[in-house]
Amino acid sequence: MKKIVLFYLPIVLITITSITSCKVSQNISEETINLKNNSSLALSQKAVSIKREKLKSQKAIFPILIFKKDTIPAQVNDLNEDGKWDELFFTTDFSPNEEKNIVLKWSETDPKFIKKTSVRFGKREGKDLPVHPDTQEVLMANQVPKKLGYQKYQTDGPTWENDKVGFRHYLDGRNSKDVFGKKLPAITPENVGINNKGAVEDNYHVMYDWGRDIFPVGSSAGLGGFALLVDNKINRLGILGNDTINNIEKTTFKIVTEGPVNSVLSYHYQNWKASENLYDAQETTSIWPGIYGYKNTVSIKGIKGNETFLAAISNLNNKNPLQVIESGDWVCLIQHDYLTYERQWILGTAILVPKNIYQGYIEAPKTGQLTDSYLAKLKIENNKEISYYAIAAWELSADKGFNDALFFTNYVTNLAKQLSAKIQIQIK
Repeated sequence: MKKIVLFYLPIVLITITSITSCKVSQNISEETINLKNNSSLALSQKAVSIKREKLKSQKAIFPILIFKKDTIPAQVNDLNEDGKWDELFFTTDFSPNEEKNIVLKWSETDPKFIKKTSVRFGKREGKDLPVHPDTQEVLMANQVPKKLGYQKYQTDGPTWENDKVGFRHYLDGRNSKDVFGKKLPAITPENVGINNKGAVEDNYHVMYDWGRDIFPVGSSAGLGGFALLVDNKINRLGILGNDTINNIEKTTFKIVTEGPVNSVLSYHYQNWKASENLYDAQETTSIWPGIYGYKNTVSIKGIKGNETFLAAISNLNNKNPLQVIESGDWVCLIQHDYLTYERQWILGTAILVPKNIYQGYIEAPKTGQLTDSYLAKLKIENNKEISYYAIAAWELSADKGFNDALFFTNYVTNLAKQLSAKIQIQIK
């Protein structure tokens, strides 16, 4: 199934010899990006974002980053969707306190970097019509599956992944977040979730060479979903599968960018009814290589002061105590158990929430609209962004060791420290 891409300027090379076929522009001068790891930590595939206005050359072509004799995979993103790129994005490793001078050149041709992130989204316009790929969707309150009489979306909504793990978002009104366990670093097939006739089909709860859907969600918000606590009442973002009308008037979804080293998804929830109040919520999801998780950023308009933001981690099948550990700028809520379907495999899950706004956690009830979850309580201000991370590492992942609870805990807490590390950026 061929995927349509909104804005994609790929960039992922292994060595400098990989770019011999690229036409490097001769009329744009080189510039040097000086990066300094200001921490005593070794950083693995640290994400680096440089705003366009900081760069001297701002042509909308393909960036080539060269460090010593190697080329660093990179891409440009149009995050505000105005048709012009506004961010240079890449990942790179750092030794403790390392300083790197990276040469930035520009290519007029696509260097065809290895694809390490992806978004898949398919939908159908009628029960008997085939699924087609798309990059955006508008869902009104009465267009949920129980009302329509069929599931409109491939895999119930968009999936996103990197070389380590995959996720999916139930765009059909439930707004839960699920986990695909990956056994291989390659991007999963485009036809996951549809059959050979192009119809929506749940064919991903069986094992393939690449892996499978491994995470039971039920009526939780999944791993990294969110809710709002208003006057001590938990309000779900959206509905359950048997509901016929959404509590969100209009949901707008877009694939903002899909590239070899970064993919970004956007959701806007208009007139979300929670405790008789109406809110507008903006959610942005970002993934890059090397991390067993994704970054989620949420802002909510309409906050009056009696609300608390809730970041969710499903505890279905969990029989072990929740660990709450401070690490760097983050509070890590960590589970490790047979968290998969029928408790078949070991899975570690975690959410990393900002320490400076963390206010403890609560457990969702066993009945109601949002159940079976630990919910991290975060201070929220009107229209101010909150960013957090959702982590999932399966025992059958390519990297071994996640069957051990201490190994997973160490991974999460070390990741939190790496995410806290600041990179100093200078353009020369």
